[in-house]
Amino acid sequence: MIVRSELSQRLHQRFPQLNRGDIDVAVGEILSAIGQQLAKGGRVEVRGFGSFALNYRPPRLGRNPMTGERVAVPAKWTPHFKPGKDLRELVLRP
Repeated sequence: MIVRSELSQRLHQRFPQLNRGDIDVAVGEILSAIGQQLAKGGRVEVRGFGSFALNYRPPRLGRNPMTGERVAVPAKWTPHFKPGKDLRELVLRP
């Protein structure tokens, strides 16, 4: 797993001429833009990497695991990532 600070560190190692603070701001802006677009119901596509979209989950009846009681689960939208062709090929190499 890679966390946000490690991503910034890797970018700084690859592009040492860039200021670490500027890299942190750029990473934050990219992630924020993805989140804002999804919050508006939009879709984000990064060619070769993948796309972020929303999936609709209709209302359903669930079960409380402690009591076994049936519970109404409301409808909701959930974020979904679909990897692009290049990423799938990179990950699925034997």
